[in-house]
Amino acid sequence: MSSYSQLKALFAITKASLKSTFRSPSAVIFSIAFPLIFILVFGFLSSGGNVNVNVAMDAHSDTLNPIYTSIKNISGLKFIQGDSNKIQSELSKGRITALIRIKATQNLAMPFSIDLVSSEAANPQNVQLVKSILNAVIGKINAVKFAGAPTIAVVNNTVTKVPGRIYRAIDFILPGQLGFSLLSAGVFGVAFLFFNLRQQLVLKRFYATPIRRLYIILGEALSRVIFQLITAIIIIGIGHFAFHFTLVHGWVTFVSILVLSFIALILFMGFGFIVSGVAKNESTIPPFANLFTLPQFLLAGTFFPIDNFPTWLQPICNILPLTHFNNAMRNISFEGNSLMDAWGDISILFIWIIVVYGIAYKTFKWE
Repeated sequence: MSSYSQLKALFAITKASLKSTFRSPSAVIFSIAFPLIFILVFGFLSSGGNVNVNVAMDAHSDTLNPIYTSIKNISGLKFIQGDSNKIQSELSKGRITALIRIKATQNLAMPFSIDLVSSEAANPQNVQLVKSILNAVIGKINAVKFAGAPTIAVVNNTVTKVPGRIYRAIDFILPGQLGFSLLSAGVFGVAFLFFNLRQQLVLKRFYATPIRRLYIILGEALSRVIFQLITAIIIIGIGHFAFHFTLVHGWVTFVSILVLSFIALILFMGFGFIVSGVAKNESTIPPFANLFTLPQFLLAGTFFPIDNFPTWLQPICNILPLTHFNNAMRNISFEGNSLMDAWGDISILFIWIIVVYGIAYKTFKWE
């Protein structure tokens, strides 16, 4: 009589579970359809490029003049703060439309001149808008305080351009939607799956077979991992080929994203194991699951940068694991970072994995 193969049993469970997942409309809708809908909507809306007019003031600008005072108070311009390296980095990516430098001149008829530095990644319409705003401010100051002079300042028509890679809205949105898909599937999918297996006595029937408990969990988990990695490939593929989602190093970047997605999915499945263990009945699963998912959907930079939140809330945002997945993925896909470059964010994901699976081990129930 041949010995019982635990690996064959594991793969049999994986195959059966994967088939049932693909046959589940809710799994397909929440894992693939919803994220794709968001990507399509934001992709079409952002096809014209970035519409946010962020600017920065050159460190060598003359700030003791009425022009500087006026433009700092204009709601249409959002001034980005930071050291010169950060400003140059953001400028080259098109996240800052223009760097403004106000210079004092020796010409009494034109006391100041204004130079603009922009990037090839910036939307030309936004650069023109910054010019128009500056000219409007100059005209208003001339009318009030400098009526006797030709003009207080002139905006240089020649805009200095620095090299840059176009940063599209899809480069921000797609990582958030992939994280949305992984988190939803990891928490809701695993929670409902293992709760139902326990309630329907499927796990109890497994006990009658020689397969070990660990292989039962690994088989079911492996099917979820395969399904979600297929989902990730679909989402990234559509984002890249339909909306030019940036993969700086091509296949190398793509594989790095899949590895990062695998790590994140393992973590998010841990939340699902916790929920399946603490839920008393099927109707209590969604409220428990939302305790883990909803704060991360809203606060982890899924739809907009966490810099938009109040300062007191940002430390909470930076604790959430989905925040670190989003940060790492955006840095890998657009910045061209390797997995080692993103180790700061990935190490926090591993810390979460240790904590979450420690809790899952205490709360998970077999019967």
